[in-house]
Amino acid sequence: MSGDEMNHNSTTNGMVSAAAKSIRNRNADFVALNELCASQYRALQQTLRDSGWPVDGTNFARFEGAYPAGRSVCGGEEEGIAIFSKQPLGPADRFTLPDDGQREKRKLLCAALKDKTHMRFCVTHLTFVDDYRKPQADYVRERLEDYHGKGDTVIVAGDFNMQPNWGRMDDFYSAGVNTPNNDRNTGHYRELDDNDPANCAGYGESTVSKLDPGNAGPCGTGEKIDFIFAREDRIAGPYSADSLAPESCGGALCSDHRVLIGSVTVSVNGGASAV
Repeated sequence: MSGDEMNHNSTTNGMVSAAAKSIRNRNADFVALNELCASQYRALQQTLRDSGWPVDGTNFARFEGAYPAGRSVCGGEEEGIAIFSKQPLGPADRFTLPDDGQREKRKLLCAALKDKTHMRFCVTHLTFVDDYRKPQADYVRERLEDYHGKGDTVIVAGDFNMQPNWGRMDDFYSAGVNTPNNDRNTGHYRELDDNDPANCAGYGESTVSKLDPGNAGPCGTGEKIDFIFAREDRIAGPYSADSLAPESCGGALCSDHRVLIGSVTVSVNGGASAV
């Protein structure tokens, strides 16, 4: 969302209303957001509540600060990650990823559905510090595997600051994804944009708003650094994803990332869920 850097903590420049419109128009089940100011989180909650999107307007969102309050960003409030759910949420689990030495502390935020406790949704935003990319990705993967061991079905979304074909992602992606664009994989997860033959099969579409010719991915179409992962043994049918251009906010783009949307049916203890 680039809540501070590009939107300057604004709740009135069009970013909040564009996000709410996108969520409503797609009738999304879950939403993951990065780099969201606390004020924008509250404003988006209120906008979605007023529009009648959540089933329970008092219990549909969770926020975890990553950049601390009392600094120059977000009007002195926290900037962080957030999840929104059409169905009511249960308690949230909040994890701090291995410390990369930066002021922003990278987090993993997860919550199960209140009435389907084995269905869990997570958001994360990994570091750009090279030596800590894999340790943080491994930490996230280990937490997902912990949930899996307890019988949970988990979908995780967010900015990993890595590309699918990087060796540091091999432990995430399933070998079933292996293509010339993304090989050597040994993990258990499928990314919802990994099987589109028209858009760099095994890698997916770019999720950054501007093409960098010097870093354009294996198909030359742009970097993919945002992901929606589900464990392959929980996927119960076709899945897909798409990368959409961000809206305009005050004459400029709302974000330097594209909007990543996905659809998947997953098996959950107690019954399948389409999300």
